[in-house]
Amino acid sequence: MRVMIAGGTGFIGRYISRFALERGWDVNLLVRNPASPAARALEERGAHLVAGDITKKESLQAAFKTVQPDVYMHNAGWYELGIPRGKHEAMRRVNVDGLANALAAAEEVNVERVIMTSSTTALGDTAGQLVEEGFQRTAQPSSWYERTLIEARELADGYRERGFPLILGCPAQVIGPGDHSTYGHLFRLYLRRLLPPTVWGPGGAFSFVHVEDTAHALLGLVEHGSPGGEYFIAGSVMTNREMLSTWAEGLHRRTRFLWLPYPIALAAGLAATPLLRLSGQPAFISAEVVRSSCASFRYRADKIQQTTGVKLRSARQAWLDTIEAERGILSTGTR
Repeated sequence: MRVMIAGGTGFIGRYISRFALERGWDVNLLVRNPASPAARALEERGAHLVAGDITKKESLQAAFKTVQPDVYMHNAGWYELGIPRGKHEAMRRVNVDGLANALAAAEEVNVERVIMTSSTTALGDTAGQLVEEGFQRTAQPSSWYERTLIEARELADGYRERGFPLILGCPAQVIGPGDHSTYGHLFRLYLRRLLPPTVWGPGGAFSFVHVEDTAHALLGLVEHGSPGGEYFIAGSVMTNREMLSTWAEGLHRRTRFLWLPYPIALAAGLAATPLLRLSGQPAFISAEVVRSSCASFRYRADKIQQTTGVKLRSARQAWLDTIEAERGILSTGTR
């Protein structure tokens, strides 16, 4: 099977690429910089590197015509909360226009199947309900990133409605070693005993899923997914309070946290954003982060497990495995 993967060197993508190679597939990675360490490492495993950029229509068209893939996996995207307003349109060009370019190029060469990595974030807060496929958004978006996902989802739905062989794989809150989300940043601070004991949103709830399980599930959709279908990829639900208890358990610590009231947490997020940017870091604490982490994203994944046979580990196990991996990285100094 000849597959082309966009975003195949990122947090989720590198697992998709590696596991696809282990399946014996002909793996072609669409990369902006073939000389990057991540791209070269996958090339050494057997992947073919194809220069291209999803925001540049002509380079995408050339890549599709060169590779002529049976399957295209669109895993490219810009995930970040708390970005400055001046970067909003740049994120939209990646998350929305980039998808539009890729789907048009895939249709032009009659790709047999397209797997799009969307996100349950595109559907938003579930208001405390545990929901399955078919859930319709009711909440207002809490970040610019979420707004771009909504627009990308609408674009994808238009293709699905007219019969294009597009399958949506929708991971929930993906975690694992090297996670660059807010949870990844905060956990690594906690691991190094640098996290202040002031936190927020004890009742915020998320369906955490391990990055390896996410990659296996997305690859399972290549083989078993129904064209036009939608599949949630989510572990069990865990609140922020339960998550912090799991961190302490995994590291054999006894830690007491002070839970900030929402208005104070929001003010702290606003204050932290410029300081983090001045230090050259992403705003992993920001008003958007506070709003998003106080939400209730409760999604279930019965359908994808039944369809692909992939067993998704629980949120607790996903965190314990992540903790063990991050401890190993810290002790060896390698990532």
